Amino acid sequence: MNRASALFLMVGVIVVSSLQAEETTTISEPKRGDTGVLIHEVQSSYQAGTTLIRVLQPDTLLIDKKYPVIYVLPVEAGTESRYGDGLSEVKKLDLHNKFGAVFVAPTFFHLPWYADHPTNAAIRQESFFIKVIVPFIDKNYPVRAETEGRLLLGFSKSGWGAWSLILRHPDLFGKAIAWDAPLMMAKPGMYGSGDIFGTADNFENYRVSKLLVDNADKFSNEKKKRLVLMGYGNFRAEHVRVQAMMDELKIAHEYRDGPERKHDWHSGWVNEAVELFLGQ
Repeated sequence: MNRASALFLMVGVIVVSSLQAEETTTISEPKRGDTGVLIHEVQSSYQAGTTLIRVLQPDTLLIDKKYPVIYVLPVEAGTESRYGDGLSEVKKLDLHNKFGAVFVAPTFFHLPWYADHPTNAAIRQESFFIKVIVPFIDKNYPVRAETEGRLLLGFSKSGWGAWSLILRHPDLFGKAIAWDAPLMMAKPGMYGSGDIFGTADNFENYRVSKLLVDNADKFSNEKKKRLVLMGYGNFRAEHVRVQAMMDELKIAHEYRDGPERKHDWHSGWVNEAVELFLGQ
């Protein structure tokens, strides 16, 4: 059965309905938070409970202009912030105005590894992001709904997620940045990943080092360096290894070895990352 979703705007709520009845999502109209960020509440069969989509737009939106959208991918479940808050860092640095971009920060009910569990229908993080969040933003915000307009920003497990998403969906996303991420992780179980990937076989579908080999030819264009690897805090050894691997595979990429920073959203690397996306 065709599983494509459609969006419908209703009074007070936005509904994403699927041809399969068990795959349904409702997204509320936005509420403006204290910081000016727009917040949607989401109920989806892809997640075990309520999640959020937070959106930060330029203060002045030009009529008929479409803006690049940068997805600020979380490293923690829900609204936990042990490692800081990526969207608040973007706002503090005024990057939405400085670079003229829309920034979107979704949340996930479980620890985000950006994968679909093989048997638990309420842990389908990749499907939730690809089938719900991205189409919703494309339809309801003034963003460039095209490959080069969609950018992925992450660190640690969300750096892994950014790269696995672009490698699995190269026609959907234009660039992905990973800062201080365990990109050479070879099996599930570390950093809370086991409960999300479920099995070793399923993990292989998302293993970044395997995806790099499988998709090397699609990322070999030196004029479009779609993969960016930058800085470190805890995972420099992983970055050195993946950098060498990409050189061997002739994958075009941008590499910044350092400086060393605290493993956190607020340690000074986000401005450089966004500049690598939009400052050229």
